[in-house]
Amino acid sequence: MRLTVLGADGAYPTAGGACSGFLVEHDGFRLLLDVGYATVPRLPVDPRAIDAVLIHALPGALDAVLALDRPGMLAHAYDLRAIGPGDRVDIGPFTVDSWELPHFVRNLGFRLAAGGATLAYTGDTGPSPAVVALARDADLFLAEAT
Repeated sequence: MRLTVLGADGAYPTAGGACSGFLVEHDGFRLLLDVGYATVPRLPVDPRAIDAVLIHALPGALDAVLALDRPGMLAHAYDLRAIGPGDRVDIGPFTVDSWELPHFVRNLGFRLAAGGATLAYTGDTGPSPAVVALARDADLFLAEAT
């Protein structure tokens, strides 16, 4: 598993910077994790080479973005899946487990496992025993914080 940090600024990018966003790769599969403002231009690969995107979004949030295009225009380009607390999904070679974490809006942390390695990622969160549980025994714990 390989991790590339695309940005590490807070909620708004600094001049020349980018918000949090990460490229996670394994066996040629490219997963864009929690893509923030100004991260796509920092990709080390053509954006069309991205196989999947995993983001934190409240229910209905993506509907507003997708509504900016003609109805159905992008329907062939994505497979939108809702992930809730405690869910396990497979995304390419990654097994992804979700953890509910404290924040002022609903927030999920993720554990991505592939090839015997585990990456734990919080997104924005506050202190909680759930964060400790998410990070336990991970090869890399990435705690995003603004």
